Amino acid sequence: MDSICVYCGSADGISPDFVAAARATGLTLARRGLTVIYGGGRTGLMGALADAALEAGGQVIGVITESMNTPALAHPGLTRLEVTATIHQRKARMYALADGYIALPGGFGTLDELFETLTWGQIGEHAKPVGLLNVNGYYDPLLEMLDRAVDEQFLFPEHRQPLLCDSDPERLLAAMQNHRHPHEAVRRWMRQG
Repeated sequence: MDSICVYCGSADGISPDFVAAARATGLTLARRGLTVIYGGGRTGLMGALADAALEAGGQVIGVITESMNTPALAHPGLTRLEVTATIHQRKARMYALADGYIALPGGFGTLDELFETLTWGQIGEHAKPVGLLNVNGYYDPLLEMLDRAVDEQFLFPEHRQPLLCDSDPERLLAAMQNHRHPHEAVRRWMRQG
């Protein structure tokens, strides 16, 4: 892996634990020589992630929509900032630039990006690792829901298992390095129906 796309919240006024986790992730990625791909924001976890990676000498590429490319929202000091016309183009560009994906805590946008990435893996559009940085148990209810989806047979266990999860960015990245995509589960699922 040479680059990791990080999905995370842009809201300010959040728990300092989440900010610290975003900074630790940016620092870890930079120290490992991994380029950070993210939504281009300067606020919330987005800003903390980018600032930490840049302070550690890392490369950070932001991808932002025209409507969000404002002085209040766009990070001014990135290695590169790409501007897209639509959110769909933004997500496609972030996807194309990344060798793996990590979701930090966030809201609708983070969850949308996470689930789209998981869905693309499920149908064989990519075989890249996807991880959750589960800070303070933030994603525990989501993981329980995914386990229920397996129990209710909406998900194959083989599609649930590759979603890697840890509370430490170093351990999460190590697991992502060892990721094995469930190619046979994709083929089996695509034959259903």
